[in-house]
Amino acid sequence: MRRTLLGAALALAATPALAQSADLVIWGGPIYTAVDARPKAEAVAVTAGRIAYVGASAGARDHVGPNTRVIDLKGAALFPGFTDAHAHLRGVGERELTLNLEGSASAADVARRLKAHIDTRKPTGAVYGRGWIETGWPEKRFLERRDLDAVAPDRPVLLERADGHALTANSAALRAAGIDETTPAPPGAQILKGADGKLTGMLVDNAMNLVAKLIPPPTAQDRLAAYRAAFKVETQLGWTGVHNMGIDTQDVALLEDMARRGEAPLRVYNAMDFAEADRILESGPRASPDGRITTRAIKLYMDGALGSRGAVLFQPYADAPGLSGAFVTAPERMKPVMARALARGVQIAAHAIGDRGNATVLDLYAEVGATADKRWRIEHAQVIRPADIPRFGKAGVIASMQPSHAIGDLHFAPARLGPERLKGAYAWKSLTRTGAVVVGGSDAPVERGDPLIEFYAAVARKDLKGFSGPGWHPEEALSRPEALKLFTSAAAYARFAEAELGTIEVGKRADLSGFSVDLMTAPEAAIPKGRAVLTVVDGQVVFER
Repeated sequence: MRRTLLGAALALAATPALAQSADLVIWGGPIYTAVDARPKAEAVAVTAGRIAYVGASAGARDHVGPNTRVIDLKGAALFPGFTDAHAHLRGVGERELTLNLEGSASAADVARRLKAHIDTRKPTGAVYGRGWIETGWPEKRFLERRDLDAVAPDRPVLLERADGHALTANSAALRAAGIDETTPAPPGAQILKGADGKLTGMLVDNAMNLVAKLIPPPTAQDRLAAYRAAFKVETQLGWTGVHNMGIDTQDVALLEDMARRGEAPLRVYNAMDFAEADRILESGPRASPDGRITTRAIKLYMDGALGSRGAVLFQPYADAPGLSGAFVTAPERMKPVMARALARGVQIAAHAIGDRGNATVLDLYAEVGATADKRWRIEHAQVIRPADIPRFGKAGVIASMQPSHAIGDLHFAPARLGPERLKGAYAWKSLTRTGAVVVGGSDAPVERGDPLIEFYAAVARKDLKGFSGPGWHPEEALSRPEALKLFTSAAAYARFAEAELGTIEVGKRADLSGFSVDLMTAPEAAIPKGRAVLTVVDGQVVFER
């Protein structure tokens, strides 16, 4: 009897256990795990929102049961869920719902779009739009009030530059706000004037606050509509998560409520605006019950943007010798907030674009004693003195960068900076080589927010027409595995979630992004021409083309 029982036990041990039927099985295309030891697989199985199997298709068949949904990629490529590590989610939705000036070919084109918007929408009150950028315009200048006055002489109009750090107000808006040639610029602001000493209508950084009262604050319904629109856009682009920058308390509550109602298809990691820092410093980090919405960071603003010459530099702008940019927030105001955040376990994400801005943030982080385990970040890290590049890795400061900025800015950054400062501009490879964690985002709605454009920019370092100017340092482009990490494992690390997200491994949450183009093998020029075909969050298909 004992021999019989022993034989039976040995036989059972040699027989593979029956695999549990999965909720979802995906196969039929290359699957990139972002795990160095095993970068590719043929199939993935998902059970209860988590990855249950990664491997060969033959093994995945054991996970297919009568209720399993099977998705054939039909040659498309699957990746760990792509996360946009720097975006403004409500702004993405508002772009869809207001006057969208993306792609405007000239100041005259902006005026045409403005007129069409007024004629068709017949808005009441001031008109707000966003998305213009003067790069490549035949006028070779910023948008000015005269462009807007021609089609809207009596109604206030405020049109924000794509970077969100400047806007152009028409004459009616300037009058309504009480701004004239004698109005002093607030700290951290510029009120631009022409050669004749007259206002151009361009208000930079904190000067935008002078006209903010002309636009009514969004209602709860406005906010909800914007987030619904943003969720639709982001999931259709293939994003599974967003690090949501500069959010206010009302939006945190709204997003958590949407999650409770099952209306939040994205994984959202919030960084609260500096103006509301006290809220999170008092309460500490928080999350919705399902973990879909997490609020753990504060967004600080050191300087402005390069395009509008608000980024703060050690030396004047090469194309505007009288300007060196300005601190949007005085460093002495930021330091106490950083100290409190350190004590409360709150992450700091500080916007810094100019070389002086980046050096100042690094100095402040060191002064308050931020260590690598705190995972503090510098958002944009766009122009850095070469001597400051190794400081990121040594201090464990995360460089949160947006590759598409480099391929848009290449048309004006050389003029702004001159050749010497370009050596530390958009220095993804140098930062990576010196040990820094570099994470990728889009800064949408400043940029389009397409993950394929961001990936392309990181590996090609050329604009969408294949152009890269002289001295644009092609050696700073990333390899494809390095670029993949920007939006997957590095993005997970930057939000303290590398144990749950960022790679395709058994036990991790099933956040997955599928694209029509194989990002790891396709010709560079083919990458931005692809599109998302599948977006999965927590094992749920939230978009399928």
